[in-house]
Amino acid sequence: MFVALCALGTWQVQRLHWKNDVLARIEASERSPPTPLGASAEPYAKVVAAGRFDHEREALLGVEVRGTTLGAHLLTPLLRAGHAPVLVDRGWIPLERNRPVDRPEGEISVTGFVRDADRRDWLSPEDDAPGRRFYVFDPEAIGSALGLPEAPAPFGLVALAPRTAAPAGAGPSPLPEPARGLPRPNNPHLGYAITWYGLAASLVAVLVAFARRRDDAATTTGDHSA
Repeated sequence: MFVALCALGTWQVQRLHWKNDVLARIEASERSPPTPLGASAEPYAKVVAAGRFDHEREALLGVEVRGTTLGAHLLTPLLRAGHAPVLVDRGWIPLERNRPVDRPEGEISVTGFVRDADRRDWLSPEDDAPGRRFYVFDPEAIGSALGLPEAPAPFGLVALAPRTAAPAGAGPSPLPEPARGLPRPNNPHLGYAITWYGLAASLVAVLVAFARRRDDAATTTGDHSA
């Protein structure tokens, strides 16, 4: 048991170093200017991609409640010359529209961060491909369901909102509501490591106390026998 607890603590220390590296890369990516998106990219990298949106094949991804409003993320293929299409999470929209949805036409540039594909397991909800409702971000499966003529990139792009604020009195901005910054994954691994190592230390203390009590009992029994 002691070895198992120490192994779990060491595993969490390794996870802590890995998560700290991820957070450091996110910080560096957010401070740096976006780089042109090619055929491949690192997760959380801030990039800019040029192409045109295929609005005829847009879909909804996931479920998210904001305030009291149920919504999802608008997923639209970005067709790029010389590269595979990339699925762009353009941002959150309510399921019941209260504002117009902006659908830019022609050649555009999208700045965002790279998102890895999700891993599907037995707990993953089932997608509604005919209704274009997806709950697992699987670019290959989504691209096939949307009927893209070419397989999309194995990663996605989460669009970032422009830094310029809307002018005063301009009214509510059109949908969707893009991300305001790169995500920060939770980093609870230090607490987990302390917990596992603490349990290992507690186990040693209990064993020491038990051994001393047994020795004291044996000594008392010997004295009575004498």
